[in-house]
Amino acid sequence: MSKKIGSLLLPINVEQIQELLPHRYPFLLVDRVIEIVPDVSVVAIKNVTINEPFFQGHFPGHPVMPGVLIVEAMAQAAGLLTQISRRMKGDTGSPLFYLVKVDNARFSAPVVPGDQLRFEVSLKRLMRGMGLFVARTLVDGNEVASCELMCAARTEK
Repeated sequence: MSKKIGSLLLPINVEQIQELLPHRYPFLLVDRVIEIVPDVSVVAIKNVTINEPFFQGHFPGHPVMPGVLIVEAMAQAAGLLTQISRRMKGDTGSPLFYLVKVDNARFSAPVVPGDQLRFEVSLKRLMRGMGLFVARTLVDGNEVASCELMCAARTEK
């Protein structure tokens, strides 16, 4: 069942995500947004397939999604929380936010082809153009990764 969020309709699909984030293949790592509470939290999905370009070398015969890409995907979900929340307030400008810090990253299980990643990201604090987020990734209801992320709005020089 669809739910209207401002001018967007949940679930937010990959075409809409591309309007919100600058990332493109092979670095767009979020397929869908399925839940959002503006300025509070977001739930997003990525379907992991054997066709991912990183599996060719990580690792031949034993494909495992690199942890750094799981962290990047959680950061992209945080970016979607920020961008969707701004859109809902009528702010159509899209400043870029950059990942500036990752703390307490933990990986508790490998991510392999066929897994569906569920990213749960919450805004912990927003201050002076910087957001602190708590993020976790689940597969089949089990946590496979977690971290805290800090993102900063790009400042023009």
